[in-house]
Amino acid sequence: MRTDLFDFELPEDAIALHPAHPRDTARLLLVRPGAPLEDRIVRELPGLLRPGDALVFNDTRVIPAALSGVRTREDATAQISVTLIERRGQSHWRALARPAKRLRPGDRLHFGHDADMCLAGALDATVAARGEEGEVELAFDLSGPDLDAAIASIGRMPLPPYIAGKRAPDDADKRDYQTIYAAHDGAVAAPTAGLHFTPELMAALDQRGVSRHFVTLHVGAGTFLPVKAEDTSGHKMHAEWGEVSAATAAALNAARAAGGRIVAVGTTSLRLLESAGKSRSIEAFHGATDIFITPGYRFQAVDVLMTNFHLPRSTLFMLVSAFSGLETMKAAYAHAIASGYRFYSYGDACLLHPARAERGD
Repeated sequence: MRTDLFDFELPEDAIALHPAHPRDTARLLLVRPGAPLEDRIVRELPGLLRPGDALVFNDTRVIPAALSGVRTREDATAQISVTLIERRGQSHWRALARPAKRLRPGDRLHFGHDADMCLAGALDATVAARGEEGEVELAFDLSGPDLDAAIASIGRMPLPPYIAGKRAPDDADKRDYQTIYAAHDGAVAAPTAGLHFTPELMAALDQRGVSRHFVTLHVGAGTFLPVKAEDTSGHKMHAEWGEVSAATAAALNAARAAGGRIVAVGTTSLRLLESAGKSRSIEAFHGATDIFITPGYRFQAVDVLMTNFHLPRSTLFMLVSAFSGLETMKAAYAHAIASGYRFYSYGDACLLHPARAERGD
C-alpha cells in the first residue's frame, strides 16, 4: 500500500511532553467501527470490558539507554551522545549516535567521567563498526552484569525524539517512562499504553473479573520510526526479542474458549501475540519477531486493542488501521485532534474494536 495513505497533519502542541497525573486520568477514545466515537477516561476501562476478558501486558523494563560523553581520537575530542538500541553480546551494543558523522571505527568513547562522579561510575567503549544507516556498534570495556550496572548508573531514560528534542530528561522520567509492572530489563522504548495503569486501576479490573497476563517484548527504537519507503512493501521492520510462555498461552486460550476476549495492552503486546497466534489459537513463543501488520492482515490472537495515538506514516498507525479500518482510524484521529487529545508516548489512549472484515474467524 502507498505510505502516504497513512499520513495526517498533527499540530505541534498536540504532542504530550509529560504524562497525565495520576496516570489513569488520561483520556480514552472508544473506537467501535460503525458506531459513534465515545470520549472516556482510562479510569473507566473496567466498565468497558467484560468479566472473563483477558488483559495482556508487556512486562519489559526500559533500561536507561541514553548516554552522553566524549569521543577521543588521537589528540582531538568531541562531545557525543548515543542511544543503545540492540544488545549484540555480553559487551557489544548497537547504538544511534549524535552527531553520527563524528564517529568512525577505532574511536574511544568515555561516558560518566564527570568531575563530580567517582571512577566507579565511568564507562568506556570503542567504536567497533559503523552501519549502513548511520548506527554504530560499540564494544564496551565492561561486559555482562558489570556493564548492565554501569549503564543503569550513568544512563538516562531514552525519551523519544519528539519529546527529547523539546526538553531534557528529568528525574521524573525514571518513574513516568516505566510501567508499574515492568519486570525484565531489555527495552529501549516504553510499551506506552501500559504507562496509564495504576495499582487502583489494576484492583478495579480484578474486581470486574478481568484477568491479567504478561508477555515480554523488548521494544526497540525502530518500532516508532516513520516509514520512509513510498510503498509499505519496501519497508523492513527491525526484529525484537519476545517471549510468550506456555502457561500464558494456555491461560489465554482457556479464557477465549470460555467466551472471554483477548485484550492487548499496546501494539507491542499485540505484535507478539500475533507472532504466537495460529488459527485463532496462541502458542508458546520464544525468539525474534519482525512482524509488520498493514491493512489486509487477518488477526488471529487479539480481539480488542488499547493503545496510544501514533505518528503519521508509522508502522503503528498502519497497525491500528489494519485492526479497526483505515477510514475508521482517520476519522478517530481527526476527532482526537479536534478534541484536544494528547498524542504519542506520554499522551492519551484509545480502545479499539476490530473491523468485522479484519477478524481471522
